Amino acid sequence: MSKLFSKANKEVFTNPLNLDNPVAVQVLGICSALAVTAQLEPAIVMGLSVTVITAFANVIISLLRKTIPNRIRIIVQLVVVATLVTLVSQVLKAYVYDVSVQLSVYVGLIITNCILMGRLEAFAMQNGPWESFLDGVGSGLGYAWILVAVGFVRELFGAGTLLGLRVIPESIYVENGGFYVNNGMMTMPAMALILVGCIIWGHRAYNSRKGRN
Repeated sequence: MSKLFSKANKEVFTNPLNLDNPVAVQVLGICSALAVTAQLEPAIVMGLSVTVITAFANVIISLLRKTIPNRIRIIVQLVVVATLVTLVSQVLKAYVYDVSVQLSVYVGLIITNCILMGRLEAFAMQNGPWESFLDGVGSGLGYAWILVAVGFVRELFGAGTLLGLRVIPESIYVENGGFYVNNGMMTMPAMALILVGCIIWGHRAYNSRKGRN
């Protein structure tokens, strides 16, 4: 049990959350971060979907790594990922159909997500199932918290809601005699790019000050 939660395994899990974050450090997965973060709910669902797919794809590839011919390893990885993406897509359509519509083609595009393929090639092909599972969960959550942070800010200031629930009181809006107006820029992909840039800047400044980079 102590080996399962050794210091090395803890670093495998925690590094993608901060020091080796796939978005803030490696600058990967930017397209979906811009496309699905206009509201908080799809950002959460997308982040969890990528986490589940990355974790289980890592485990499967790790278990098969010694039997996969080198010349077809990318094809095998794509088949595994495509199968998991199809399963996740069907689950989303069955239980959260409205969110699956908002995510549109971006669930299917997880198949070619550079974060996912990068972890399979760089980690799962070289390490055991448990370590690969931890790496997959850590990488997925590292990606997810960026999406959630961006989705939180965009929905709050763009619509005055969070998860569809009114947060900013309607009484303070201009049309009701108040002073507040929703920021229409928050609904545009350009603002998502600016917010991601601010997160990357803040993340690197914080770690630099702490002497972690």
